Amino acid sequence: MGKYSKKSSKGGSLTRAIEVFVEGVGFTRSFTHPYVGEHIGPLWVLRDAPRKKAEDYRREEWCVFKTPAEVADKTIREHTRGRFAICVFHGIDSPDETLRVDYKALGYRLGYTEGVMVHALKQIPAIKSPATIKQVLTQELADAVTKAARSRQILPEHLTADAPMRLYAALIDGEVVGWVRSIVCRRGSWVSNMEVQPDFRRQKIASALLVKMMRDDRKQGIKASTLTSSKAGAKLYTTLGYQPLGTLLLFTPLKEP
Repeated sequence: MGKYSKKSSKGGSLTRAIEVFVEGVGFTRSFTHPYVGEHIGPLWVLRDAPRKKAEDYRREEWCVFKTPAEVADKTIREHTRGRFAICVFHGIDSPDETLRVDYKALGYRLGYTEGVMVHALKQIPAIKSPATIKQVLTQELADAVTKAARSRQILPEHLTADAPMRLYAALIDGEVVGWVRSIVCRRGSWVSNMEVQPDFRRQKIASALLVKMMRDDRKQGIKASTLTSSKAGAKLYTTLGYQPLGTLLLFTPLKEP
């Protein structure tokens, strides 16, 4: 992968952010079966470790940066096991229209775009909110978050202060109203599953969750926090000091292989 320009680095290169993305996403999807990242040619691929039944394989995600669409398409089709999506990363210093045209010509549809953002963890603002923010360290609180989120957010082995994945909960009157996860990666931390219940939004609860998470990241010696975000979410993250690095464009084939 190519090196990102210093002009847009602001806490880390896009290349570093992609590596954090691969490691962080792989970690969160490995709760039930290992979902691992590996280099194949110029690309990263995230996919299930070997399974006994071919029909059990989840969709692969191929990560592309500064590789021509034709080369990426050829590499993927030679090495994929089946269903896949392509995560094309693009810097903020040039338009992405050519990418859209190239992948459309190769038979792909654009699913969505997200911004790639990073925080250098040097200046973290103070935030006041009505919620109490806690790191989830007990099974009781973990179960409460699972119930609120309607899916398991943490494994029992991660209920320690310095676990490779930390879960934070926002509580009001003992009720879980929000949560976020931080996954420790080799080149930073990955922000996962940021959510606040609809009835409790616009009260700076998300900001309070992220600030607590980032302060703990910094205490652990982590140098940068990385995430992807919708346009709406980016407004929140920018107020906390996250800086844009680039864009993720997710493409899927019009016809599955």
